[in-house]
Amino acid sequence: MFVAKILILALASTLALAAQAQHDAGTPAAVAAKVALRGDAHDVRIPEMRVVRRNDILIVQADLLNSGKSDRTVFYRFRWLDNIGSQVGDGESWKQMGLLGQAQQTVKSVAPSSVVTDFRLEMNVER
Repeated sequence: MFVAKILILALASTLALAAQAQHDAGTPAAVAAKVALRGDAHDVRIPEMRVVRRNDILIVQADLLNSGKSDRTVFYRFRWLDNIGSQVGDGESWKQMGLLGQAQQTVKSVAPSSVVTDFRLEMNVER
């Protein structure tokens, strides 16, 4: 049991470092640890993320900022996790959002149940 906990912590640390390496300096490290970026961010960053628990349900809001001049298409979904890092539920479907150049937009999601203690925002940005 002790070895399993150490392996889980090591894996979580590795994933957090990999997530941080994929993001630019405009995304704070604490936010980058919650984001799983698939591919290049193409000038899209997440300057702020807000997490609150209401009525024992996790609610997340993330600001997406396109610092480039070109419009981008962003595909995103939230992956909800329990206290041991296992996925809760079947997972959300991918959502598509147009993000204009030099614009910011907020995405929001609500956890499917009260057993959710953590999350990852998965994101793919197209040119």
